[in-house]
Order: sequence, then C-alpha cells, then structure tokens
Amino acid sequence: MVLSGKKSIIPSLLMGLVVIISLFFTKTPKINDTSSYNYADIAWMLTSTALVLIMTPGLAYFYGGMVKKKNVISTMLQSFICMAVVAVIWVVFGFSLVFGESLGGIIGNPFSFFMFNQVLEHEPWEAAASIPFALFAIYQLKFAIITPALITGAFAERIRFTSYVLFICLFFIFIYAPLAHATWHPSGILFKMGVLDFAGGTVVHMSAGLTALASAIYLKRGKDYQQHNPARITYVLLGTGMLWFGWIGFNAGSAFGANALAATALITTSTASGAAALTYIFLDAAKGIKPSAMGVCIGAVVGLVAITPAAGFVTFGHSLVIGSVAAAVSKFVIEWRTKSRIDDTLDVFPSHGVGGMVGMLLTGVFASKHINPAIPDDGLFFGEWKLFNAHVIGLLGAAVFTLVMAFLLLKITDMISPLRVTDAEEEVGLDVSQHGEKL
Repeated sequence: MVLSGKKSIIPSLLMGLVVIISLFFTKTPKINDTSSYNYADIAWMLTSTALVLIMTPGLAYFYGGMVKKKNVISTMLQSFICMAVVAVIWVVFGFSLVFGESLGGIIGNPFSFFMFNQVLEHEPWEAAASIPFALFAIYQLKFAIITPALITGAFAERIRFTSYVLFICLFFIFIYAPLAHATWHPSGILFKMGVLDFAGGTVVHMSAGLTALASAIYLKRGKDYQQHNPARITYVLLGTGMLWFGWIGFNAGSAFGANALAATALITTSTASGAAALTYIFLDAAKGIKPSAMGVCIGAVVGLVAITPAAGFVTFGHSLVIGSVAAAVSKFVIEWRTKSRIDDTLDVFPSHGVGGMVGMLLTGVFASKHINPAIPDDGLFFGEWKLFNAHVIGLLGAAVFTLVMAFLLLKITDMISPLRVTDAEEEVGLDVSQHGEKL
C-alpha cells in the first residue's frame, strides 16, 4: 500500500545544503599515523564500535515487539532513522558540540571539527591515547545514535514521524550535546565537579529517560491507553539479546583499550544485568505472578542501564548490588506509573531514567580507586563523601536541565510540526498512516 503525504521540499533543501558544504568546506586531510598507537586497542575499539551500533537495531526489536501489531514498523523505524539522522549531524557539527573546544564548560565550539575537519590528523584524545582520534570520534557517534532512539518508547503509537525526526535533531543539539560535553569533556562543568560516568548513565540513559517522561506528559495518553497487547514477545527476546550483546562494546569499550579495565567492565556488566533480571522475576514470584519473558527482558535491560555509569569503577560484588537495587526501584516505579495518568507506553522513564539515576547515585556510593586508580575519590561506602555529594548535585542539575529543555523543545517542535497523529491515524495504526506499510 502506498499513501501520499504532504509535499515538503525543506528536508531536500537541507540535505542539498549539507552536500554543497561537503564539496566546498572540507580539506584534504593529512592522516596522523603515529607509532604510539596500540593495534590491539584499535582492533578492540573497532569491534566495540560495531557492537554499540548493533544495539540500535536491537532496541528496534525490543520496542517493536512490545507495541501493537499495527505499529511495529513505525516503532522500529523510529530507532533505525536515528542511525541516519544523527550520523549526518555528527559529521557536520555534532562531534564538535560534544568534544570541540569548550565554551564555558557547557558546550563545544561547533567549528572545532566542523565537517570532521582536523579529525584524521588530530592527536589522540587524552583518555584514549592508544587509538586514532577518528576512531574515538566514530565510537562516540554510536552513543549519540542510540540515545534519541531510547526516547521513542515513551510516545510509541501516537507521534507523527516527520515531527519525531525534527524533535530528535533538536534533542541532540540542545540536550544530548550539552550533557555529553559537560560530563565527558575535561573542561565540562560536571567533569570538573568530579562526576563519574564510565559509559553514559547520565549522558545517555538519564537524558533519554527524563526526556521520555516529559514527552509522555506532553503528548498525553493514547486512545488505547489501558490496552497493552505486545505484537511479538519473541521480538522482545531477540532485541534484549542484541542489546545485551552490544552492551559489551558499550561498557567494556569505554575503557578505550584491550586491557584489564575493559575486562572489569565486561564482568560488572554481565553480573549486574543477571542480578537485575533475577530480582525482577523474583519480585513477581513474591506476588504470585508467573515468571515472564517480558519480566526477564525488562529486568536485564534495567541492570545494564544501572551498571553503565559504574562499570569501570566498582567491584564485581557491588555490581550485583547495583543491578538488584536498580531492578527493585525500577519495578516499583513501573507499578506506580501504571496506576498514574502518565502514558509512558513502554516505560522508558522507569527503566532508563530511573535505572540511570540509581546507577549514578550508586556509582557515588561504590566507586573505588582500587578498581580504577584514575579517580581521585572513593565512594560513600568507603567513608568518603566528596564523590557522592558531587553525584547528588550533578543528578539534580542534569535532571532539571533535561526536563526544562525537553518540555521547551517539545513545544517548539509542536508549533513547527504537530507532534500527535490524528485520532483516525492512531486508530488505523502508524504503520499505514505514517509509512503506507504493514506487517
């Protein structure tokens, strides 16, 4: 089935502008092939980059299996399109916004690496000194891709596709880039405060989860709010497996080398996710609920989220605590959410937002200099308060910033292009109404 939509030449003009800039505003690079590179590290980081990228198709299956059959394609496409949109933004000016010359510790200079100029010939990033700067840049792109994709579960089955694409562009520029710069750039305000985020608990999961909460509130409830009929639980299982597999690159890759720290992060990731999955279904069992595939999958993902900021800073035993606590707190918030009027369709905020916040706080509790000598302070569990205080302040600041900016960007997007589909479009399903396709 092919449906005609409203004509708009603006997207084509914007892409044409990018092509013209690519022709006339790029320089022929002189590749910096230094002997300081470690080729085992390069091989591992190339692998990790591929692993993180596969998480986005995994997320597409994870979300796609949870929605109604008439919305599966639309929901999955909302994840896939991020691989295209964010990749173009990243090369043009996105990487510069995150890792360019710091402007007040809040955002990077968009012209530092405009059109990826100076990326191939640049000296290695300080925290990734044994790999090419270009590899560091493309690895970080994969984090930027999956973050807006995570939000989609909150407004699944009721958002216009074109408005969604505009929103993720604004989200990247005004929420993701400032948080990533503030957290991961040596001159960033959160970095200088001492906030630790090994692989994206604040940058990825808190930003996506809190934006999801704002989106669910702003878009209000869907027509079939009380009806939840997953299209394919087998898709959810497949998506969870792909996410779990890809998370090895997400967390262990954030060590930026084939080293002992990567092994530590891989182990803490595996143990936290396992503990969270078991905790989730054990809590169900305590209420007389049968163990479910959905429960195991949601629990595992919450554990993966929670260990992300702590993966390279905590012991294996403490990773079990982080996964279990996060699953319990997230499950409580999911149960509260289902009784509220908030239609966070796939519980993105309870899973990613809450999981990320719990992980951030517990990083401030359990981080240890014995695991990672690069950190200046131990966590609260070891009798030191400085790191934990920094994490509490950082969490509050990041949460307020994200929520305020998310509501503002939703309003701006809605004024330019209405966010909600019509009742008739929602009734027939987004696969047909937005894309002219169906299962």
